[in-house]
Amino acid sequence: MKFNYDILVVGAGHAGCEAAVTAATLGSETLLITMDMGKIAQMSCNPAVGGIAKGQIVREIDALGGQMGVVSDKTAIQFRMLNRSKGPAMWSPRVQSDREKYIQTWRTIIENTPNLYLWQDKVTQLILKDGEVRGVKTQMGVEFHAKSVILTNGTFLNGLIHVGDVQFGGGRMAEPSSFGITEQMMDAGFKTDRMKTGTPVRIDGRSVDFSLMQEQPGDDDFHKFSYLDNIRRELKQRSCWITFTDEYVHEALKKGLELSPLYNGQIKSIGPRYCPSIETKIVTFAEKTSHQLFLEPEGETTHEYYLNGFSSSLPLNNQLEALQRVPAFRNVHIFRPGYAIEYDFFDPTQLEATLETKLVKNLYFAGQINGTTGYEEAAGQGLMAAINAHIKCHGGEPFVLHRDEAYIGVLIDDLITKGVDEPYRMFTSRAEYRILLRQDNADERLTQKAADIGLAKENRVKLLNQKTEEVNRIIDFSKNYSLKPERINSFLEKLGTSPLRQGVKLIDLLSRPQIDIEILQEAVPALKEQIDKIPNRKEEIIESANIKIKYEGYIKRERIIADKITRLEDITIKDKFNYNGIQSLSTEAREKLTSINPQTIAQASRIPGVSPNDVSVLLVLMGR
Repeated sequence: MKFNYDILVVGAGHAGCEAAVTAATLGSETLLITMDMGKIAQMSCNPAVGGIAKGQIVREIDALGGQMGVVSDKTAIQFRMLNRSKGPAMWSPRVQSDREKYIQTWRTIIENTPNLYLWQDKVTQLILKDGEVRGVKTQMGVEFHAKSVILTNGTFLNGLIHVGDVQFGGGRMAEPSSFGITEQMMDAGFKTDRMKTGTPVRIDGRSVDFSLMQEQPGDDDFHKFSYLDNIRRELKQRSCWITFTDEYVHEALKKGLELSPLYNGQIKSIGPRYCPSIETKIVTFAEKTSHQLFLEPEGETTHEYYLNGFSSSLPLNNQLEALQRVPAFRNVHIFRPGYAIEYDFFDPTQLEATLETKLVKNLYFAGQINGTTGYEEAAGQGLMAAINAHIKCHGGEPFVLHRDEAYIGVLIDDLITKGVDEPYRMFTSRAEYRILLRQDNADERLTQKAADIGLAKENRVKLLNQKTEEVNRIIDFSKNYSLKPERINSFLEKLGTSPLRQGVKLIDLLSRPQIDIEILQEAVPALKEQIDKIPNRKEEIIESANIKIKYEGYIKRERIIADKITRLEDITIKDKFNYNGIQSLSTEAREKLTSINPQTIAQASRIPGVSPNDVSVLLVLMGR
């Protein structure tokens, strides 16, 4: 039994699992401490991974050598690519997962990762000395020592669950809260606050009339999360189902509003605007007579379903009465009601870009402890915290992703620069360079970076190089191959697109919205020959080539803009100014700049309250 490690990871949720495997894979002796080894990577809310912008984060985690994409593919019972009607910058992969198999698959990975050890216990205190963290103490009185500690406590810090007027401690239903760490961090000078969230009722599918619902099957194509070519969806695929509330349902919900902690003010914590409870919806959107509900299977064989869109903290009787007024749920039996939970988090502006805390050296925060929500946001932070904790232990330059390199970079920069005034969730609208940050090219953006630090292995780099070579070959052929009107016009007319008046390069036709490589190969044998030469992952390569050809102008333009801003990222200002002494800065700018102490001019420009004039003052002082 070891009691000394390089890195300790506290909490085995999505952030903790990704952090632990990442640190160990990089070579750090790592201990993952969890209260329940049977709930590793538990999906506390719906059994799904990905979605709008979140799917891009999962692809980035995979491109970096993380595990979430692999686990999600192996345990998927439905895959869908969302937003296909929009441009590729908006395409977002999402899977329904088998909840139990997701846990089992993660545990198998953890138990078979060299340098990684498990300990089941509750951490109650950090060992702090001379402004540094040296280890942790547990409920059983055990002390573990390490060079770095990563806290990934999720919703467990002083967690409190609400069902109507019933309250009890818990980090999740049937799982105890964690006490002691928040109080110790406050004594060390950390700013903390409370957040709230909710989760819906779980339904017995045997009591549902599916004939009264709209079926929503998954996609049956090549798309998946992992860029690895040996990862496949292995489980039986299942459908989700759609139904709606109505005014009759809303009447039943209104009866319990005064007893709803999420609505009546009993919970004072900060809650999410974008994922409101059903009781908040019927008041905030009173003009709406119905709201969409998604019934999502919890596993390959289970009868348990998750009712997405029905998050609630109403008393059990009110939840049940409202559900029974939905025709498909007339005879519904539930496994457990929806509930609300509130928990402690720490202001993320107290973090460096590496996710190391500013107040205590070698201490890192990742996940909901930073005020975020979502498995994907948590996992991305866990991976980045672990990379930087490993580098801090063994030497090297900090590993930071910029806003034009990854959604993970946008996420962390938003947290440390702007802080949070509600649970932070990633949206495509948060990324100003989303045309560059597509789900299809995460490997091109990140895999070599991860390989350089030893996280992405040789097989990933090989797959990336093969893909890049084949995509470039198809694009180069399209740029150089000419087509004459008499050879192609009849085909173009069948497609309803304008015929040619003169010869053009193949790439000019592929730029048209009605045409892509797969369609055009039917009429251009030379193109089909080129496609037939692709040795593997043909669909992925064709899709990548199509996107690069059609959106070349947009991609180039956004790259130019990003490169201009990047110049400000190169101007380091951390610890170079006494902002309170610069009277030409606005009062708010002096306060914000002193509090956050930004790393670069670019980060300073993104701080709320720092105006363009304030940035100009800093540039002048830097001699720019």
